[in-house]
Amino acid sequence: MNILVLNCGSSSIKYQLFDMTTNVVKAKGLVDKIGMKGASLTNTREDNDKVKLEGEIIDHQIGIEYVLGVLTSEKHGSIKSIDEINAVGHRVVHGAEKFKSSVFIDDDVIFQMEKCVELAPLHNPPNLKGIYAMKQLLPDVPQCGVFDTAFHQTMPAHSYMYALPYSLYKKHGVRRYGFHGASHRYVSKRACEILGVDYNKQKIITCHLGNGASIAAIDKGKSVDTSMGLTPVEGLMMGTRVGDVDAGALTFIMNKEEIGYNQLNTMLNKHSGVLGVSGVSSDMREVEEAAEAGNERAALSLEMYAYRVKKYIGSYAAILGGVDIIIFTGGIGENACELRADCVSDLAFMGIDLDNSLNDGARSVEKIISTDSSKTKIMIVPTDEELVIAQDTLEIVNKM
Repeated sequence: MNILVLNCGSSSIKYQLFDMTTNVVKAKGLVDKIGMKGASLTNTREDNDKVKLEGEIIDHQIGIEYVLGVLTSEKHGSIKSIDEINAVGHRVVHGAEKFKSSVFIDDDVIFQMEKCVELAPLHNPPNLKGIYAMKQLLPDVPQCGVFDTAFHQTMPAHSYMYALPYSLYKKHGVRRYGFHGASHRYVSKRACEILGVDYNKQKIITCHLGNGASIAAIDKGKSVDTSMGLTPVEGLMMGTRVGDVDAGALTFIMNKEEIGYNQLNTMLNKHSGVLGVSGVSSDMREVEEAAEAGNERAALSLEMYAYRVKKYIGSYAAILGGVDIIIFTGGIGENACELRADCVSDLAFMGIDLDNSLNDGARSVEKIISTDSSKTKIMIVPTDEELVIAQDTLEIVNKM
């Protein structure tokens, strides 16, 4: 069975075409700068044939038409006809309390997704655009939605509730939902497969560190806490997002700077985090280079980043009553060796002991990086959210 996985952003479409019979990625690519000058599609086939196509891609439907076109092209295609696409799986960021697992997408599901837009106004609308487009282009092909928030729906109320008036939860659904669910689910299960241990008996902390970053506490296969909240702004310091901040500081800034909601929202999402502190970049590689060159603000941003990760690891170890496995994943978690070391430094008293010789130089590989004597296994596990989406889609379609 061929399953096309789509991850639609505001101006981009990431995609992968899976042959689920052989678990092979037949093609993957990116449609970039949708609605802008210089729009393009880059497609890489299983045999490493790569092509970049440029054109006027004014919306997501045209972008997906480009995707279908390159997948079936005589020169660069992976399939002969769009009829060979058996199902489509979509990443959907916010499913609120309505969606506790992945679902087959019908009109009622689309209606419920549309009601979630106000909770994720930057993410859900482009996710829906992909669904609308596929409904037009491949109306007879089943579509499935896999939600970032679904994995965290096992959190208990004392974990997900805010200490705000309860009426705001009842009226508007104001609570913590968490994100990166597919990633946290994949790497936690994969780590247990590597170690040969029972997933449903482990206490696990997963650190998804990328431009967006979150940590999850997973007890016996269920998420019991995670760092992101109602939106993806809460929690860790991120590339451009602020993470945890005193709410009183925000009202103070609004008053002093005489700014409104839109300006504050832009500041918190686009101009804060590593970029805001360092003044250099949101790209960790560039910030590390600046810090090595003596830039004090860049060095400070790195110290803050690692400090906050360590603080969450400590708090989640307390919540779990100990930790069996700590996992690093995401672009930063998989590649930033020194940062990983800083995140778990001085935690040997908790039985968390990194082997620097194993950690140094380890990038984007499945690897145990703790010492043999460490009570807690520390691991790098590259994430594969697209595979999770494809697997969930296959399971749903097979039950139809």
